[in-house]
Amino acid sequence: MKQNNINKLTLAGIVVTLGVVYGDIGTSPLYVMKSILEGNGGLQNVSENFILGVLSMVFWTITILTTIKYVIITLKADNNGEGGIFSLFTLVRNRAKWLIIPAMIGGSALLADGMLTPAVTVTSAVEGLDLIPSFKELFGHYEHSIIIIVIAIISLLFFIQHLGTDLIGKMFGPIMLIWFSSLAIFGIISLSHNWTLLRALSPYYAINTLFSSENKLGFFILGSIFLSSTGAEALYSDLGHVGRRNIYGSWPFVKICLLLNYFGQGAWILSAKNNAKFLGLSELNPFYQMVPASFLVFSIIISTLAAIIASQALISGSFTLVSEAIKLNLFPRLHTMYPSSSKGQLYLPSVNKVLWIVCIGIVLYFKNSAHMEAAYGLAITVTMLMTTILLFNYLLKKKTNLIIAISILLFFGALEISFFLANIVKFMHGGFIAALIAFSILSIMYIWIKGYYIKMRLIEHVPIDDYKDILDQLRQDKDRPKYTTNLVCLTSSSKPKQIERKIMYSILDKRPKKAEVYWFVNIVVTDEPYVAEYSVDTFGTSYIVKVQIKLGFRVEQKLNVFMRQISTDLVESGEIDVQSRNYSIMPDRKVSDFRFLLILEQLSYESDLNYWEELILKLKLFIKRYTVSPERWFGLEHSDVDIETVPLFLGHHNHAVLKRVPK
Repeated sequence: MKQNNINKLTLAGIVVTLGVVYGDIGTSPLYVMKSILEGNGGLQNVSENFILGVLSMVFWTITILTTIKYVIITLKADNNGEGGIFSLFTLVRNRAKWLIIPAMIGGSALLADGMLTPAVTVTSAVEGLDLIPSFKELFGHYEHSIIIIVIAIISLLFFIQHLGTDLIGKMFGPIMLIWFSSLAIFGIISLSHNWTLLRALSPYYAINTLFSSENKLGFFILGSIFLSSTGAEALYSDLGHVGRRNIYGSWPFVKICLLLNYFGQGAWILSAKNNAKFLGLSELNPFYQMVPASFLVFSIIISTLAAIIASQALISGSFTLVSEAIKLNLFPRLHTMYPSSSKGQLYLPSVNKVLWIVCIGIVLYFKNSAHMEAAYGLAITVTMLMTTILLFNYLLKKKTNLIIAISILLFFGALEISFFLANIVKFMHGGFIAALIAFSILSIMYIWIKGYYIKMRLIEHVPIDDYKDILDQLRQDKDRPKYTTNLVCLTSSSKPKQIERKIMYSILDKRPKKAEVYWFVNIVVTDEPYVAEYSVDTFGTSYIVKVQIKLGFRVEQKLNVFMRQISTDLVESGEIDVQSRNYSIMPDRKVSDFRFLLILEQLSYESDLNYWEELILKLKLFIKRYTVSPERWFGLEHSDVDIETVPLFLGHHNHAVLKRVPK
């Protein structure tokens, strides 16, 4: 869907929204009631009051967390149409420096839990094959066969990422429309035998069951209930792909379909608890059991397709999340590809590889969806809590009534803390894996941003004006061979009149670099997603240009292309001279050759940082070795680039002075 029409509510927009936004929350009926049933000891331990309470808790969880918090309130906190925890952070980061902490914690937890989603959803869907007798006859022990099929599906899904998902994406919407319609139809068929379950819409049953002796898990049942709302954060993250109005238009349909299916599963459980055939089964999945036998194969196929779509949404979301973290300087630079013409669609090979390895590892470690569900949801409660903190600051920034803002913070904060505490029990049942992944991602973020702050605090800057005369002398020095026509030096200094001392040292001292024009380019990533603009200062000369390029956090950094445009603009405006190019296939070309100078730091042993700061910088430089090269990151891999390594002298040391002695 094109960026310029996603804000319009259209039927096509709603169908696309079904395919893009609701994959995660839309596949939750595959495992929520199954998890609740197993947690309570099976069919023999359920009663009508227990099922009424469970359905009531599911209804109010989806209503309060997804509908009220995310759809009604949080979707309005968009950054020029973009959503997600990092977009929310960019809106409020100027309020307080410490807000980077909830953004980092929330982002790392969301990435970690996202790695569990493909494994949980695809495994839950494929396990429906166990209900087909001929499948067992053909493949024997079903668990091993299921694992092989799940790994094959997940591997294929990750393998096709580099091709882009435009073509498949067009099929997602119609498939998810069939999926949600099927959820509703199968739910209604089962619910038609017991319409009295609609009493569960009253919160009385939720509260009563939470403290009832029939509830074997007690307060910790909320850990399974929470699974019905895990896709709410993904819903907010995908705001930029479909627009707020299309989510508003499609959510009522999605919510009704989900609830009808949950209530249908509840009705089936009550009818099955008196059936000896089901009481003897070790594992039950109400989702598949309530489907009429003639539709079982169809149900498995559409469930698997829906699980694949949910996984694709999480994979694409992970790419976007990491890309935003990189642009916000919270994550190392990684090679990024743009496999299709769709705005905002990207592919990070290294992230794709890590996600694939982790997902396969999770499938092999847990072996079945029941074990995965025991670990699922812990990390996402942390993300939701961090979003609430950022949302509170956004409401304050928008001058929302203080009492209302505090009420929202306390209400949703208390609810999410309750879900977090209920999910803590999952830690020893596999939740530690999600926590370990989240901690690893958070550690990388901390090293990256802390290392940046240490370097920027101690780096030495010099005024460009002080070097105007010597640069003019160098460029006119007839005894010095010409280094290049346009020398482009990348600088991290956003101060309009200054650059790092090491850049001037490289131009003048290390090896005098004679050029006609010296360009000092600073790239700033803005809080808005799709900004692309620049400003220049020529210092009253035709041979020094300080350029500041402002790019949105969703814009690709193609420095070579940008510099061609900027230099041509300045020639046409008369701010720099036309550069002769005798040898060119383009006769009207006004700008000559470019050479890009990138200066990389290595930590000097002469720095007198404290142990912790030195360790952070060493770890950052170590991570840099395994990330994308600077020339590739700035789109300069086909340009003339010089890379110089300089020691990073941080601090001052008293050097030993040599004493000359006679021979």
